[in-house]
Amino acid sequence: MKKSLFVLIALLISGVVFAGGSAESAAPADPNSVKVGLLCIGDENDQGYTFNFIRGRDEATEMLKADGINVEWVTKFNIGEDATCTDANIEAAEEGCQIIFNNSYGFEPFMLEVVDDYPDIEFVSCTNCASAFDGRANTHNAFANIYEGRYIAGVVAGMKLQQMIDEGQITPEQAVIGYVGAYSFAEVISGFTSYFLGARSVCPSVTMKVMFVGSWSDATAESDAALALIDQGCVMISQHSDNTTPATAAQSRGVYHTGYNNDMTGIAPNASLISTRIDWGIYFYEAIKAYVEGEEIPQDWCKGMGEGAVVMTALNEAIAAPGTAEKIAEVEAGLADGSIQVFDTSTFTVGGETLTHAFALDTDGDFTADSEEAVYDGAFHESVFQSAPYFTVQIDGIEWLNAAY
Repeated sequence: MKKSLFVLIALLISGVVFAGGSAESAAPADPNSVKVGLLCIGDENDQGYTFNFIRGRDEATEMLKADGINVEWVTKFNIGEDATCTDANIEAAEEGCQIIFNNSYGFEPFMLEVVDDYPDIEFVSCTNCASAFDGRANTHNAFANIYEGRYIAGVVAGMKLQQMIDEGQITPEQAVIGYVGAYSFAEVISGFTSYFLGARSVCPSVTMKVMFVGSWSDATAESDAALALIDQGCVMISQHSDNTTPATAAQSRGVYHTGYNNDMTGIAPNASLISTRIDWGIYFYEAIKAYVEGEEIPQDWCKGMGEGAVVMTALNEAIAAPGTAEKIAEVEAGLADGSIQVFDTSTFTVGGETLTHAFALDTDGDFTADSEEAVYDGAFHESVFQSAPYFTVQIDGIEWLNAAY
């Protein structure tokens, strides 16, 4: 018995020594491989917001692979803007993720509860703003100039409305856009205002009604809001919400639509004219490549159409107004060379007055003594002082039907 026990102990010791020796002699980790977390508010089945992030993830993976960089993704779906987001960030960190992207506006406060416990991990909050100013080396914000794409989508919508006026289908007063908004946040206000200004640049009589649904992703509420707007006389529907139901609602009622995050012409071929989206693959590629190459990830990243970060989906030529494709090209060129300013203060009023003074908000959403003046050179300059939008001005011509969110 004693001899057997001695042999067993010897074997165990030799096994430990052997295992330890193997670990010490193992090849080092591949310096061109990285593990990345992506936390999503929805899933790819929404065919909208999260679907667009997944497309960006896959696009970046292929671009990085071409550069010799291998990415292992840990993707978590249907995360709430609550404590489940805190838990998801911890889980991703404990699973070995070296970068963790949070894809929803409301994730940032919960992400920030975690970041100090993992100083060697890079945390990114997409579409938010607090990380840009918090002084931490491992927190980052990212967004894109989506207002440029929304302006062009508005031009497409306005051309269709003007065609309907010219052909006697509607009167000028009936050129009413209905907009489904998630929340009455700066991001949404900036988006529908730029869209409206694009539409009015080609259809001067256009007006807009906005209905907020109090959620980024509630397919039923988005459909209900779109139908309610149509019942109030809106003949064009657009959206800043995550699902395709505003498009299908427009299709069901015989009105037109422009979308967000994904080409919606497949599910609403007789209604949806065009969509705009952020190409998150551009940012994922740049951030991950910087990390692997030992460079700093920008604390606040923002790019626009000129860099490929904002794109338009294919125009639905079957229902678009004649000349729309040519007009898109003209406006894209104007945005690129600066001859078109989306928030040109000569193109809108606030309470009947020209806007001469407005601030870029601080991280708490407040105007402070050191807030930046955003109106200069005849325009409100969106996303210049931070990537996240800060346009909150309620301009004339846009009616907010509710503002409880």
